[in-house]
Amino acid sequence: MDRVITEAAPLAEGAWHQIDLPLRWGDMDALNHLNNTIYFRVMEEARISILLQAGLKLPDSEGPILAHASCDFIKPFGYPATVRVTHRLVRLGRSSMELDLTLEKVGDDSGPYARGRNVLVWMDYVANCSKAWPADVLARLAAQFTPA
Repeated sequence: MDRVITEAAPLAEGAWHQIDLPLRWGDMDALNHLNNTIYFRVMEEARISILLQAGLKLPDSEGPILAHASCDFIKPFGYPATVRVTHRLVRLGRSSMELDLTLEKVGDDSGPYARGRNVLVWMDYVANCSKAWPADVLARLAAQFTPA
């Protein structure tokens, strides 16, 4: 008899999540390249999408904050394009989560256009301090990621 698994696998290093986001004409600079600030907005949109899909209500008395964001620009996006953002879990700590991001152009297999890194920290907004990730939040996040 086959067993149906209804619980998500635990959130573990190497787990990944992908989302496709279309670029807008207004995201471009004068050279028809994606403006460098928009790379961070694309990463933000993808990150918030994961949190909302996991059922997190923003804001609340506690939740995630972005403690670090970086981006290495490899080659420019032009318009029109759809960006595939892949988050890969690098490290899960008591109160922090480190994610590597890859931004690729859908339909272009020549490699990434940008790579980024985000560190999220679970915070008590009232006490203004970090705290351990709640088990139910990690379980809901795990349901959004594909195990490695």
